[in-house]
Amino acid sequence: MEKRACELAVYMIENNATIRAAAKQFGVSKSTVHKDLSERLERANPGLYAEVKVILERNKAERHLRGGIATRRKYKGS
Repeated sequence: MEKRACELAVYMIENNATIRAAAKQFGVSKSTVHKDLSERLERANPGLYAEVKVILERNKAERHLRGGIATRRKYKGS
């Protein structure tokens, strides 16, 4: 599990990905990705955890904007 957590972290850092994108890429659930990155990675590799935490916080801050964009696309039909 720690190996998967490290692989997920590297993927997110290299691709500037969201939890959903990482979950889809690795074929696991969003909750598994979140648990791997927020709990398991912190114990397994604190340095990598610090880098991923920055991406997770930025994604959290931007999620309301992404939701608005998705809703606009949905109702415009594009």
